[in-house]
Amino acid sequence: MREDRLQNLKIVLVGTTHPGNIGATARAMKTMGLSQLVLVAPKIFPDADATARASGADDILAAAIIHQSFAKAISDCHYVIGTSTRNRSIPWPLHTPAQAAEQAVSMLGEGSMVAIVFGRESSGLANEELELCNAMIQIPTNPAFSSLNIASAVQIVSYEIRRNLLETECISEDLNQKTPPANAEQIQQLYDHLQQCLTDIGYFDPAKPRRLMRRLKRIINRSQLDANEYNIVRGVLSAAQDTAKKEKD
Repeated sequence: MREDRLQNLKIVLVGTTHPGNIGATARAMKTMGLSQLVLVAPKIFPDADATARASGADDILAAAIIHQSFAKAISDCHYVIGTSTRNRSIPWPLHTPAQAAEQAVSMLGEGSMVAIVFGRESSGLANEELELCNAMIQIPTNPAFSSLNIASAVQIVSYEIRRNLLETECISEDLNQKTPPANAEQIQQLYDHLQQCLTDIGYFDPAKPRRLMRRLKRIINRSQLDANEYNIVRGVLSAAQDTAKKEKD
């Protein structure tokens, strides 16, 4: 996977109170290949608890950028997605983590800088901060207990981004390597060849065709043969005809 595309993705933590959450966030990020951690006015950082909770993601902590202003932290970003568990009085474009990941990966592919923003442990993002976001993520938690640790939320969103990026690259690779489909003329030739082959081996009686060929054509149409598959089927039919001819001789 092209890890370099993730270099333009920032995870932004706003007003984090507990340093351990910063360390756990760094760990969650590193497991998914993310490296840009931005902290906005953290209460305590750096801190030994953050390092301990990072569990080997010390490089993410060491490279973390600290700002006192949220606006400054996202000033170079082209698309900013906030996270919230609360319904706001003014509707905001709302995404699931998977939808947000799809949008983020699409913009990363265009070379844009993207930020995913997580608010304070107790109160999340303020309305003034949300106003600087293009959209909002809401993780579909249990309505009766929606409390989600920040690092856990980061892990969920980071996973969705990595999963979408992997799927996008696989689809792109498949499209680049995919053999072109057999065209309509080739399919018609296949129908004719199939009918002749079935006649030669005694399976099809042209005098009593019934609906055999129609049903076989439906099977072939559903399969959507590519050019290689078309050639294979034609080869099988030719081999069957040769065998039938030898047996007759």
